[in-house]
Amino acid sequence: MRTWAAAVRTLLVTASLLLTLAGAPLAAAASPDPTSATVGDPRSSGQGPGLVGDPGMAVLLVFGIAAASVLVTVAYLRFTTPRGASRS
Repeated sequence: MRTWAAAVRTLLVTASLLLTLAGAPLAAAASPDPTSATVGDPRSSGQGPGLVGDPGMAVLLVFGIAAASVLVTVAYLRFTTPRGASRS
């Protein structure tokens, strides 16, 4: 019984490998011709490459989220630890 299961397993692995390799040439690649490139950063209004959006606000938002996370964690620890219990 054990050799029959091993033979079926080997057959299934071989069949899946052959199907995978047979399907590989079917993938079509992009054309090697160059495309027309746009000038500047397409995400901004006519400006050259650079920062898009407001990076200062993004940094403040990250620090705000970090501070809120610390406050919520400290509050959770403060209110869920029973009195007289040690925190270890």
